[in-house]
Amino acid sequence: MPTALYPGTFDPVHNGHIDIATRAAGLFEHLTVAVYARPLKNLLFDVQERQAMIERALSHIPNLSVVTYNELTVDFARHIGADAIVRGLRVISDFELEFQMALIQKKLAPEIEFVCLMTSQEYAFLSASTVKEVAMLDGNVDFMVPSQVAEALRAKFKGPGNGADVVRLVSLRD
Repeated sequence: MPTALYPGTFDPVHNGHIDIATRAAGLFEHLTVAVYARPLKNLLFDVQERQAMIERALSHIPNLSVVTYNELTVDFARHIGADAIVRGLRVISDFELEFQMALIQKKLAPEIEFVCLMTSQEYAFLSASTVKEVAMLDGNVDFMVPSQVAEALRAKFKGPGNGADVVRLVSLRD
């Protein structure tokens, strides 16, 4: 059975990410969840915080590892010997972006397959941007994220200098 890479920023990891990772781990011999260290996004959590949160959220999956990376995704996939790159799809706009990325990645690394999993219906509304916005406005995110992520969000947005300046909410694509 092949191995796969599930890359993302995971800022923060939410139940939709966990759903995709859990299902992908069932399809592949080994799944590497890779936290991208240098996205072109304003981040709320640093790479070590994001890695720790996702490691804890996925610790129940034996054939899964969590790492960070800061290179071209296909180069990293080659580096770890991945046969496929896994991505999750929620809405039509996700398909457009993922389709474009798949075509580019196929040109750069034709030997690596690109696998998209449809999110489970109960998570279709979730995005990291939505989670951050609700948390920033002191809303309940307990049903969107693991408990330790909810606690980390509350801590980031507590008091003066509450992190709201770090969250640039421009897309529901996360």
